[in-house]
Amino acid sequence: MQTRVLTIINVEGLHLRPAQVLANAAGQFTADIYVEVVGGGEANAKSVLGIIALGLEKGAEVKLSADGEDEEQAVAKLAELFEQGFGEQ
Repeated sequence: MQTRVLTIINVEGLHLRPAQVLANAAGQFTADIYVEVVGGGEANAKSVLGIIALGLEKGAEVKLSADGEDEEQAVAKLAELFEQGFGEQ
């Protein structure tokens, strides 16, 4: 299992558009991928509604984890999206 702790940098938090970008990117991998709020809930990273339900605001810390054949590539690619603000920065 690969994990990485990341911070939401998007001014508006993880609303619909970045959640869709995350879910679409996560869907390209076979690994099980989850986003967990540090000290809070967890969602399947392939579910837009699950991600939105976490209510992630700017500055929130999340743990991204992937378990499966392509887990390393999944965490690397998705962490890059977090760090780039899902194209909104």
